[in-house]
Amino acid sequence: MEFDGASLDGLPWFLAYMATALVLTLFYVVIYMWVTPHPEIRLIRENNMAASLAFAGSLVGFCLPLGSAIANSVALVDCAAWGVIALIVQIAIFYVVRLPIPKISERIEKGETASGLWLGAASLAGGILNAASMTN
Repeated sequence: MEFDGASLDGLPWFLAYMATALVLTLFYVVIYMWVTPHPEIRLIRENNMAASLAFAGSLVGFCLPLGSAIANSVALVDCAAWGVIALIVQIAIFYVVRLPIPKISERIEKGETASGLWLGAASLAGGILNAASMTN
């Protein structure tokens, strides 16, 4: 089997989409931690399972539609625009989740796993629906 280099023709586009995804994900993490009243990273460092579940669900809930945007976009700008939409949807989900549990951040800070799981699962469910909506 010979290597002709053709298999690497898409490498520049791979790198461009991966870099865009990493920048959008970092931007999402910064915005999410700014919006939420509880200090996710500190709580996770302190082994707070509720904070870890909430943050992990939110991150995956953002990356699912971002992956869908990458797979279905026609241009890098298109992908970035849909990535920003995914970010907005995830932030909106955080506010919607607070409606039935207004003090969810305080509960997460106290380590109440049920609150963290609720926020993480709602974020994940929202991300799945967001990703599916991007394909139509």
